[in-house]
Parts: sequence; C-alpha cells; structure tokens
Amino acid sequence: MHREIAIGAVRLSTDRPRIVAAGGQAELDALAAAEGADVVELRADLFDRPRPDTVVAALARLRAAGRPVILTVRAPAEGGRPLDDVVRRELYLAGLPHADAVDVEIASTALASELVERARTTGRTVILSAHTMERTPPADTLLLLIDRAVAMGADVTKIAAMARDIEDVRIMLALTLAARERGIVTLTMGAAGTLGRLLLPAAGSLLTYGHVGTPTASGQLTVAELAALMRRLFDLASS
Repeated sequence: MHREIAIGAVRLSTDRPRIVAAGGQAELDALAAAEGADVVELRADLFDRPRPDTVVAALARLRAAGRPVILTVRAPAEGGRPLDDVVRRELYLAGLPHADAVDVEIASTALASELVERARTTGRTVILSAHTMERTPPADTLLLLIDRAVAMGADVTKIAAMARDIEDVRIMLALTLAARERGIVTLTMGAAGTLGRLLLPAAGSLLTYGHVGTPTASGQLTVAELAALMRRLFDLASS
C-alpha cells in the first residue's frame, strides 16, 4: 500500500492488520474497555431507539476511552436493523464530527457522496462497503465494486461476503491478494467464514472485526480471541 491511511491516530498497514471491536448500544461498556482492540466501531443501527443526541453521546464516551471510533449506521439490506434512510442520514451527519471514520454502503450512493464530501472538509476517514449476505460473488465482480468505491472517493473499501464453504473463502483470499495495495478490508461471514477472519488479514486486509458480547455479523470471533491469535501468528511470522 503506497498511500498512508489512518483512522484517527491509528495507522493502517498491510504489514500488521488492526483489530476492530464492533458493537451497539448494549455493548458500550465493553467497547470502551475492549482490551486488544485498536479501533472501535459503533453500530448506531443497533441502538433500540437511535437518535442523534444518544449516538453523539456514545461516540464521545468511546473516544474518551482512548481508541479511534468508526460510526456505522448499516442499511437493512446489508445486515443492519430496519431504519428509514432519513434517520440514517440524520445519525451520520450528527455523528460525523464526533467520529474518526464513517462506514457507509457503496449502494447508498447519495448518502455516501454527501458523507465523502463532508468527511473531506473535516479530515475524517471514509470506508465504503459492500456486504453480500447470501453468497460470495466471483472475485472479478468484487474487484468492480472496489473500482466503484475508489471512484466514489473511498479511503478504504470494505468487502464482506457470506462464505458457504472453503471455496468461498478462497475467492475472498484471491480478491485480497489481488487488491491488497488499494487500501481494502475483506471479511468472510458465516461458519465457514470464521477462518477468513485470520487468513484475510494475513493476505492484506487492513482490518479484522471482533465482538465484545453479541456478534455484529455471523462468524465473528471475540476481540480477545482475535487479539490472542493475531499476536501469536503475526509475531511468529515476523520472527
């Protein structure tokens, strides 16, 4: 990766992937503690009654704990709880000044365009993402999504796919190796996808995600499990 990408003060590198602790309102205490995590993701769509003021307060609390925070209001079609697009926009715009990065879907074209423009003026990092919830598309199809995200202004492109078997993990591995110099995050979901939580960072994914109580996606390991495995495996590889 030739250009430097960071989330807050945390620099992202293909040499040493970063661990993200992900959660919603019910996990705020655990997210603030989150030993082993480099970055925290606040899933505002997982709040019981998400409002701009409660999301801003949660962001402030998490940032005060010392880790950079990604704000995500996931669309229902890509794994989020049902929320009106008007509400999603309100939450993003209220939270952006209080977050270090935002994650919004490539498919949410108008919202993503607005957030990219605002993030540029405030120095925030933009992750444009795509989640295929039923299957893993061919690598060529996913590479086109990366092209689209880059054209839209992504600092980081995140591709998450449901892995039904080991072959799907191999597809995502091939994608990661092919695009590792472009600032990407790749994730596999589902029981078969748990393996990808370790393999894909080794292939060049900048981030891998864990949970601190309730998984935000199927196949997630806990942050503690991820941190222990990553330390062991990456320390061995670099020794």
